[in-house]
Amino acid sequence: MRLCLLLGSTKPPQESGVAMSQHAVSIAFQTDKPLAAYGPLAAAAEGYGFDGVSVFNDMLYQPAWLPLLEIARATRRVRIGPAAVNPFTCHPINIAANIALIDEAAHGRAYLGFARGAWLDAVGLEPPKPVTALREAMLAVRHLLRRSTEPLAGEIFPLAGGDALRWDAIRSDIPFLLGSWGPRMIREGLELVDEIKLGGTANPDAASWLRAQTGDSPVRLVVGAVTVVDEDGAAARARAKREVALYLPVVAELGPRLAIEPEVLAGVRAAAAIYDYDAAARFISDELLRRIAFAGTPNDVAGQALELFAAGVDRVEFGTPHGLSTQEGVRLLGERVLPALRQE
Repeated sequence: MRLCLLLGSTKPPQESGVAMSQHAVSIAFQTDKPLAAYGPLAAAAEGYGFDGVSVFNDMLYQPAWLPLLEIARATRRVRIGPAAVNPFTCHPINIAANIALIDEAAHGRAYLGFARGAWLDAVGLEPPKPVTALREAMLAVRHLLRRSTEPLAGEIFPLAGGDALRWDAIRSDIPFLLGSWGPRMIREGLELVDEIKLGGTANPDAASWLRAQTGDSPVRLVVGAVTVVDEDGAAARARAKREVALYLPVVAELGPRLAIEPEVLAGVRAAAAIYDYDAAARFISDELLRRIAFAGTPNDVAGQALELFAAGVDRVEFGTPHGLSTQEGVRLLGERVLPALRQE
């Protein structure tokens, strides 16, 4: 699909979605920046030729919606969206309304990522039926975007019907992404989404595992992880180890084929529990790091991405913090890593 409109046009696009190359490369930003920073960063990523710009929606960080609005206004071509929102801290009716507005601002370039979400227990949320809830949430958001006034049955997120969103969204078919490691959730979501993402991994074995879960489905496979690239590969790996310490306890419970030693995981968990990420990083070897993050020189990072494409991944997403500084990381990814991937 091609994007038909430039920013500033008032007509909706004639075709939904934005074309992506067979092997797409996107970049994802954490929402820990001044609001004015997102537009220039996204514009730089677009200028380098990335296919998409995602925004994380992690707990205790800024909600993704306003950063995405800044990104929509600053870009013309890239696909944009949250990766990902959960229906337990943001009800499907609010998810539908927010993504409709982002899609309007982006003139039909938005996608919507769903996930169960991590760290929900920190605010007393323990969803009893997360698979059912997530599937129903996706159905409810699609129902709302279509402005259907019919009732929608559901155990957790039913819609009574009789009313609908009170304005016209420019697209009812905004593409959905599911972020999940759960085999059952992957099976339940296959018919509802365009992409399935494994977050927190750079492991080709995990990508092969995901391809086995999806079978003959045409759903696109996405892998994303913490990324730190620098000309000084050792410095990049040291920074990446500290960054992944926050996520490793979560990924270790979900990710197949991680093969992490129990004493290593226990050490990381103990240190992370008291927010000592420098201590947690000391438990992470270079070998383990390579399975859970993109880290090292531009050649190192490009090589990791190429291995994932060879394992059947359709899109690789380079996550925060990108480099020893965000700006330098984005520059190296754009000037050194991305061209190497385009030559494959």
